[in-house]
Amino acid sequence: MSRPTGCLAAVYLAPASGARFTQAEVAELLKVVKGDAGILCKLLYGCGLRVAEGLALRVKDVDLNGGTLTVRGGKGDKDRIVTLPKVLLQPLAEHRSRIEQIHKQDRAAGLAGVYLPNALAVKHPAASESWEWFWLFPSPSLSVDPRSGIQRRHHANDINISRELARAAKMAALTKRVTAHVLRHSFATHLILRGVDIRSIQQLLGHVDVRTTEIYTALAKAMRGEITSPLDDL
Repeated sequence: MSRPTGCLAAVYLAPASGARFTQAEVAELLKVVKGDAGILCKLLYGCGLRVAEGLALRVKDVDLNGGTLTVRGGKGDKDRIVTLPKVLLQPLAEHRSRIEQIHKQDRAAGLAGVYLPNALAVKHPAASESWEWFWLFPSPSLSVDPRSGIQRRHHANDINISRELARAAKMAALTKRVTAHVLRHSFATHLILRGVDIRSIQQLLGHVDVRTTEIYTALAKAMRGEITSPLDDL
């Protein structure tokens, strides 16, 4: 089957483009998310993160005093810094206090430290037990690391995020299909609606090619009603 060309092709090829959320819909959704998964969902929308990027965050990646978040090893193995939403500073501070207790319990129990990137694991193996390298969203249970056979605490599973979003969508009475990645799409589209330039959004999303980011321009135009059907002109 042939694919449409031009501007319509951008919309056709856009991931999850069929699930466009208004700011009001996102507000209703995020109003009812709960727990650690809920905080992560707010970060996905508030910072435009990919799900894997959010789950892979370490304690040291969040600078509450500076109000920034560092995404390390994103797509293309590139790091980027984004601004933290002010409304999440206090919830994140409270969240960090809770997970610090988990870190202390793991250390008291003599558990193996968290997984580290290979080069760092060789050069600074003790870092795996440090608070700075602990997962920002740790799993509530232990598991065996398939790479080493060591039992340790990994980061939370994306299934938990999907379940919380499904529950919240039902509570918010949303009929559209809700996925974690749609929050990232909504972040980009809503920034364009606010007049943020495409290059800035490209950097925030960590896109290598601006053409990938331009998909959201078409989505924003459709949401503003700039793209209309010829049927309305008859």
